[in-house]
Amino acid sequence: MLSREEGLLIVISAPSGTGKTTLCHMLLKEFNNAVFSVSFTTRKPRKGEVNGKDYWFVSKEEFERRIREGDFLEWAKVYGNYYGTSKSQVLKALKEGKDVILDIDTQGALQVKERFPEAVLIFILPPSFKELENRLRKRGTDPEEVIEKRLKFAKEEIKRARFYDYIVVNDELEVAYFKLKSIITAEKCKKDRFLKQAEVFISDKELLKLLKGGEGE
Repeated sequence: MLSREEGLLIVISAPSGTGKTTLCHMLLKEFNNAVFSVSFTTRKPRKGEVNGKDYWFVSKEEFERRIREGDFLEWAKVYGNYYGTSKSQVLKALKEGKDVILDIDTQGALQVKERFPEAVLIFILPPSFKELENRLRKRGTDPEEVIEKRLKFAKEEIKRARFYDYIVVNDELEVAYFKLKSIITAEKCKKDRFLKQAEVFISDKELLKLLKGGEGE
């Protein structure tokens, strides 16, 4: 019998300002077996960011070496900097029974789906494009040119939402979160996933045989 259930790979994407980070933190707080995948990046740390917690900060040379060695599950170049997810770290966590949450853009998410079809892709959508613009401006953290760049990038991200497994509109945070955690709960009960690891949940040999298409003894 298997000792543990394999974890679920959950990919969450959204335009900047949609509330994705808040929703991810809510998931991590409620699902105690969930872990956040720390991405690698070549950009410089911002004030208060910690290496290994917020990102793994590496040089361009090291990042490109990892690309050549096939070390990334996905990677992309955004605003002149590389970002990537370590394949070995993700697979290790999944085998340990941990659900892994990836907070990445659509370019990276579609790479993950191609290389890891079992991944669950969830897109967080703002209630309107105007509301997204309002949220970005209310933050008061970015100059006008950065806001315009984010809005332009958001349009490209939203165009790719149709390739995701699920779309959740974040109009009211609590409602959006309820939908998000319901998706994860339902995914864990999917037939193919359950049957693949049925021995983890069921010790009755006759029941297992029936589930897998045989006849009970």
